[in-house]
Amino acid sequence: MLRSMQSKSFLIVAGWLAACVPASLIAQTYAPADIAYGAKLYAEQCTVCHGATGDVVAGVDLRANRFKRSSTDNDLRTVIATGVAGTGMPPFKFEPPELTAILAYLRNMRGVDSKTALIGDATRGRAVFEGKGGCARCHRVNGNGPRVAPDLSDIGAVRTADALQRVLVDPDAEVRFANRSVRAVTKDGKVITGRRLNEDTYTVQVIDEQERLVSLVKDNLREYGLVRRTSMPGYRDKLTANELADVLAYLLSLKGL
Repeated sequence: MLRSMQSKSFLIVAGWLAACVPASLIAQTYAPADIAYGAKLYAEQCTVCHGATGDVVAGVDLRANRFKRSSTDNDLRTVIATGVAGTGMPPFKFEPPELTAILAYLRNMRGVDSKTALIGDATRGRAVFEGKGGCARCHRVNGNGPRVAPDLSDIGAVRTADALQRVLVDPDAEVRFANRSVRAVTKDGKVITGRRLNEDTYTVQVIDEQERLVSLVKDNLREYGLVRRTSMPGYRDKLTANELADVLAYLLSLKGL
């Protein structure tokens, strides 16, 4: 009975705190890669009006998370995307990963030195992507390269900095279900391994390791299933921290033609 009363008391207090504490003060975790990317975007797009310290506009102190019209992340997304009529705040056409990064940086401005954040250089990153990293041997970018791995031409518009960094260091843990390779064995023993492009109840279309488009009828298969491990190598020990940051910057710059 006592334990039941204590549990009810705890729930009442927790509910009261949730109702009374402003949403802007509720702790939230932001990934370091998103914060660093946000610092870069902020320096490029926001410092002209808000200043490096975020307190140039009267009544606004971004470093202290003091805003005129926003408290939650959703409020901030709306203000950034639509602007504020009658003020100097214009709408910005940021891609979703860019918005995530801006918010991550705004929520962490006080504890981040944008001058020392490891952001990377896209030009150097392209050189590593095409050279030491060997990424261009499998991935296609803007019409150039093979098709055996996912096309990365617009990857910076759909994946956050944190998601891309995790793929670079541990691809097996982060590969998307849709990007996993499949292995099929026909009834006569032929083995086909490749990237699945399309699948329905009766057929599956695969681009194999020789970049050939193969259409398979499931009734003609003896075995069919996902390849659990990706062929993409992890770069945690293959590239330096600076090289990883540069490749990440290059991938984030890919937003389609």
